[in-house]
Amino acid sequence: MASLSFLTSNYFHSIQFSNPSSSSFNKHYQVTCISLKASSSSSSSLRCINSSLSSPNLPNSKDEAIQQAKTSISTTLEKPLNNSTKLVGKFKKLKQPKFRVEIPLIDDSPDSISQLALDIFGNIPIKRKGSPIRVLLLWPNPRLREAATVAFKSQSDSKVEHFDIPSLQNSDPRILNSADVAVFFVPEVSQLDLIRTVSDAFYPRPVVMFNPKWAFEEEGNLDDDLAGFVSSFEVVYCFIGLEVRGLLSKRKGVVFRCVRDGVVSGEKWNVFVEEGEEMKVVTTLKARPTIVEVENVLYNLMAVNSPITKSAKFIKGLVSNVTGRK
Repeated sequence: MASLSFLTSNYFHSIQFSNPSSSSFNKHYQVTCISLKASSSSSSSLRCINSSLSSPNLPNSKDEAIQQAKTSISTTLEKPLNNSTKLVGKFKKLKQPKFRVEIPLIDDSPDSISQLALDIFGNIPIKRKGSPIRVLLLWPNPRLREAATVAFKSQSDSKVEHFDIPSLQNSDPRILNSADVAVFFVPEVSQLDLIRTVSDAFYPRPVVMFNPKWAFEEEGNLDDDLAGFVSSFEVVYCFIGLEVRGLLSKRKGVVFRCVRDGVVSGEKWNVFVEEGEEMKVVTTLKARPTIVEVENVLYNLMAVNSPITKSAKFIKGLVSNVTGRK
């Protein structure tokens, strides 16, 4: 049974929203989302589905979330890393594999971030014939690069190299030639132009964006070129926690996507909400939901079960019966 007991208050920041539809009643709800910078009833429109083997399995712990993310990215990378050398030259222009991972952190300290990198890429189980996979971790600043270098010293046989993104501007571009996959770890939005340049230079080998420091909603403010570049990264793992506060109730929830077996295109986005001691899927989407879409889903769910809303419906029906009007 999935729960969110491993998420502490350190994971949350608040987003206020109001009633998305017009109403004579004032309703106030608050959605609280997991910050990546810090570490049963039904209706015609919403149907709660019990978590089961047929629906995505939410992690029960931080370690399980990390393992899920690790499995998702390793299985997704396996095919392009095994086929890239065979396909180069057979087609005029191959699509560069670009993937994205978002997993909550307890904090954004260098130690916490570098430990996450070690947990994911220290001994990533990617199967490939011939030589082992060489990973290049690209950090947003020298401080994080140094912390990660220290953390990875615990693995003497590691095939992971570290470099910071700002230094790439004045470095020999051949530094990229030794790696099979490049990972932009916790990149800053201000570095997107350089990240795009590096990604293009790394073509046709796969690149990964891991825990970008900007919010998904901020991508709407990017210029068309950068917005197109960022959207070209396919999300293979995403775990964003939510907390919905109403006047009379509070619920936890999750926006979740976990690619299994390396097949990105067939994996849906799921919004879970806490029902008693279980997490239940309240909606499934083909595309990543915006915060407005998530707000609407959770608002409607809260409104359906709200004593205020139920009372309003009852009063409306009573008035209709008394006046004879429908």
